[in-house]
Amino acid sequence: MTETLTSRTVRSPVAAPQLGGLGLFTVLLAAALPLIDFFIVNVALPTIGRDLHAGEAVLELVVAGYGLSYAVLLVLGGRLGDLFGRREFFLGGMAAFGLTSLACGLAPNAWTLVAARVAQGAAAAAMLPQVLATIQAATSGQRRAKAMGLYGATAGLSMVAGQILGGVLVAADIAGTGWRSVFLVNVPAVVVGLFLAARAVPETRSQHPEPVDGPGTVLLAVSLLTLLAPLTEGRAAGWPLWTWLALAAFPFAAWAFYAVERRADRRGRTPLVPPSLFSLVSLRRGLVMIVPFSIGFSGFMFVIAVALQRGAGLGPVAAGLALTPMAVTFFVVSLCGPRLVARFGTRVVTVGGLIQAVGVALLALAAWQSWPRLGVAEMLPGAAVAGAGQALQLPIVLRLVLSEVPPARAGVGGGVMITTQQSALALGVATLGSLFLALVPGMGMRDALVTTLLVQLAGIALTVALSLRLPRRIS
Repeated sequence: MTETLTSRTVRSPVAAPQLGGLGLFTVLLAAALPLIDFFIVNVALPTIGRDLHAGEAVLELVVAGYGLSYAVLLVLGGRLGDLFGRREFFLGGMAAFGLTSLACGLAPNAWTLVAARVAQGAAAAAMLPQVLATIQAATSGQRRAKAMGLYGATAGLSMVAGQILGGVLVAADIAGTGWRSVFLVNVPAVVVGLFLAARAVPETRSQHPEPVDGPGTVLLAVSLLTLLAPLTEGRAAGWPLWTWLALAAFPFAAWAFYAVERRADRRGRTPLVPPSLFSLVSLRRGLVMIVPFSIGFSGFMFVIAVALQRGAGLGPVAAGLALTPMAVTFFVVSLCGPRLVARFGTRVVTVGGLIQAVGVALLALAAWQSWPRLGVAEMLPGAAVAGAGQALQLPIVLRLVLSEVPPARAGVGGGVMITTQQSALALGVATLGSLFLALVPGMGMRDALVTTLLVQLAGIALTVALSLRLPRRIS
């Protein structure tokens, strides 16, 4: 009897890894850094251009190079974390993010900065998918719901805070670093993050690790590059032939990617993005809604930074601080999101879209009436209302997307979600940003800004319509 009990004790399963409070703080810090860095350069671009003698096309590459490498490699980063261990990949990605941030801050010329930004995006793609996968694998029940709610709140707040922080750092000119401080600030944050992660982030990996899908990886990269590269660089470069050829190639690359992935899935292999994953209604409908939301979010942030600095004549600090009401209300309202969802379900997202629409309409009215005296006071009502509406959408939809993804595919699911979000963020700058800049010469800065905000309102109407199709409850 004793031997039987002993053998049973030995064979009992090891307790699942648990993500404690300090570990959750650490992974959320890591989640904030890449999103902050996508937006932190918006208000620093004029200073970078003057200091490095860079033209508009090169400056757009500073933004686009980071966004492209980040978006292209995210799903691969999630797969590699599942395969080799998420904690190790997380630590390696974070260390690489710190080193590439240092390289950005020390860049002697514009093209070196572009290369460093591409490498920084790749490092972020190795680090960020492990955040969601670790939350999925090392939490459950209410702890997971709370953690995902905090992740969504962190994501939204980081996008607004990045632009505010960028303005403050450029103006502060710490030790004469000027714009370089927007990258160098990452280094101490990464050092702290690595110290905490080594002690508080548990190791997790897929119980059935899946090999890298080479053809799928290449075709996904080609698909994203043929869409995002011409849209982000086309206007500044004068729409050369290569941009039109790339856009023409995109539907064929996307179809080839889908065909290869579907064939691998049917044959029992594990593709990079399993089509069967999209049978999850929560994931599929949530991803569809993330696209117009993120396009509008990033497009607005880019356009308002340009309009406030070039048109209203604000400095980087004032341009950044004009968004403070949006950041404050986003933070406060996002804390209420989980309780509201528990009581009212995902109809909270619909209400959030309607509130955001009111906020953007107030911003358009303020621009129309107050231009060029558009500052914190004039923008306060619209920015505050818009931030509250965004807080009732983004955190909840991000949580919904991953709610039914099995832990074994946590890395893949997280990678797909962040790739969708990041691609849409890049599209927002490319589409709404290009529309605004194209309208300025003929309409003037005020009318171009108002028109772009009205276009964003149409996108918000689409998100409200899509929110009605979300599952009523989050499992």
